[in-house]
Amino acid sequence: MIEALSVDHLVEQACHATGLNDFGQTTWREGADLLVKALNHGAELNELGGVIAASEIVSYLSNRLRVVDWVKRNPEIADRDVRPPIVVLGLPRTGTTILFDLLAQDPANRVPLTWEVDQPWPPPETATYESDPRIDEVQANLANAELLIPGFLAMHDMGARLGQECVRITAAEFRSMIFSTQYRVPEYQSWLLHHADMAPAYRYHRLFLQYLQSAHPAERWLIKSPAHLWSLGPMMREYPGALIVHTHRDPLRVVCSLASLVDLLRRLASDDVAIDSVASEWVDDVILGLDRAVAARRDGTVPDEQAVDVFFGEFLADPMAVVHAIYQRLGIELTAEADGAMHTFLADNPKEKHGGHSYSFADTGLDVSALRERTRSYQEFFDVPDEALP
Repeated sequence: MIEALSVDHLVEQACHATGLNDFGQTTWREGADLLVKALNHGAELNELGGVIAASEIVSYLSNRLRVVDWVKRNPEIADRDVRPPIVVLGLPRTGTTILFDLLAQDPANRVPLTWEVDQPWPPPETATYESDPRIDEVQANLANAELLIPGFLAMHDMGARLGQECVRITAAEFRSMIFSTQYRVPEYQSWLLHHADMAPAYRYHRLFLQYLQSAHPAERWLIKSPAHLWSLGPMMREYPGALIVHTHRDPLRVVCSLASLVDLLRRLASDDVAIDSVASEWVDDVILGLDRAVAARRDGTVPDEQAVDVFFGEFLADPMAVVHAIYQRLGIELTAEADGAMHTFLADNPKEKHGGHSYSFADTGLDVSALRERTRSYQEFFDVPDEALP
């Protein structure tokens, strides 16, 4: 019998670990309560899963305590503007990660790196940004993760010096899709996508970026997460000048690739995982994300002049041609230094560097014709072609 998680107990652990007790705004508690309830009832956590979930929640709470405390003691941090960022978004498995990593090679783009998101305290400093001991610590943790989940890096490359997704930042507000990828928590996911006010998540997101740039300034932020697709309104209200880079791919390929990834991730924390159940759980949410993307363009939530569309096939065929088109479309200079750094990154990180990712649509148990009909409006609006299904 796995011991039930308790929000109060996890809070107590975070406060004890940090010696702090001020979490700032109390909006985080609603999501934390719902998440822990879902983890206790329905997630089917195994013993290791219970330990991992508790540890991660304590870590998010601890990071929040330290960020809030540092900003309280250095209030000028919150007065420094976050320049309207470039935001890479799109459904999962559409090339957002490799495009994000490639754009991150531009020295003008400040990216929240994995090591500073995982261990943000104290704020990273320019003088030690490339030599901070936390880099090696986080890299060692990632290596351990690959041992625990063999094959994960073949699906989703990660590294301490690579960019980290915004879901790992908003997780400290407990309004984040990171939890539903790691655990079966459909009730929490339903609240998150249909009922949660996402404004507090983006307020904390801005505060976190202000914190990170306090001792290592940012010329221009580059951020990324597929999850922004479901929250375009709140995101654009927090960052009205944001420049959107929206990746597109045949959504049926997305569904089967995503189901394969989530299936693998969840097997670490639960012994009751099946890929067809994952696909059934996620398919409606994928459609919702597509519909919200179309609506946001139609109603001007995302102004046309602030957005550029990137198609998966075109990007794979000629990544640098797509990068040049992005910079030209957004009115940003691509310097020779940045161009050279991107070419070097591509040479050092060939496709399937960590092995291939194989998956099959048949494993999802979904009906091809029915799903194709449900995605038709998105594909027609953005002119996204069908792909052959594996």
